[in-house]
Amino acid sequence: MNSQPESAIRSEPGVPVIRNVNWGGLRALYIKEVRRFFKVQLQTIWAPSITTLLFLVIFTVALGGSGRTVLGVPFADFIAPGLIVMGMMQNAFANSSFSLLVGKIQGTIVDYLMPPLSTAELLAALAGGAVTRAILVGCAVWLAMALWPGVHVTPKHPWAIIWFGLMGSLFLSFLGVLTSIWAEKFDHAAAVSNFVVAPLSLLSGTFYSVDKLAPFFQTISHANPFFYIISGFRYGFLSEADSPILFGALLLLALNVALGSVCYVLLRKGWKIRN
Repeated sequence: MNSQPESAIRSEPGVPVIRNVNWGGLRALYIKEVRRFFKVQLQTIWAPSITTLLFLVIFTVALGGSGRTVLGVPFADFIAPGLIVMGMMQNAFANSSFSLLVGKIQGTIVDYLMPPLSTAELLAALAGGAVTRAILVGCAVWLAMALWPGVHVTPKHPWAIIWFGLMGSLFLSFLGVLTSIWAEKFDHAAAVSNFVVAPLSLLSGTFYSVDKLAPFFQTISHANPFFYIISGFRYGFLSEADSPILFGALLLLALNVALGSVCYVLLRKGWKIRN
């Protein structure tokens, strides 16, 4: 008789051996995603931070003079939180939209498909790396603004900062994954960034109060998910917001569940990846 224990018997082809979460593989892919952008941190973390800080300087110099206030706070304090989370969202998208796309273009997509990782684990690692980059950019921008004279970014509601920061970063991470699945070349990803992400970011109330707009444009702004991210994140610093905080928090949760589910289904089917 065979003296080997039953657990040592090799499984039949196609039968999964790792029946629970593959924490080792998930951790390895997550670290790979983090190391990929951290190797060029001057470009992926510090450069976006400086660019965002320049936005603050330019707009406060051009529009923040003469004691201008918005929602009862100085103009610089009003736009600072929006700039922080806008930088976080744009970099979350940039990171996740690059992962699978570069694999398809360079022919290394097999490195994502062959390891014993489930679809959920693959999606979690890709989104986790993007959110990590967003958090690092957000912390760098916040620190620079905290040291900048005349700007006050003291947290008043940390839970709102954490929730809306994470929900916003995760939303753009899923959007980036969806883009990298669909895109076949870098021009496709750049088109989504330039014609979808950038306009929605700039037209979301970052530099102005939506309440000052005409009713028609207010309706358009309220249909923009970026508006709820920026408004809720701003509430964490100023205790003032253009939108209902609870509604925005639940809406972003629902959008993330929906977008994450779409990414999961497409990854599981291998749409435009395994062809």
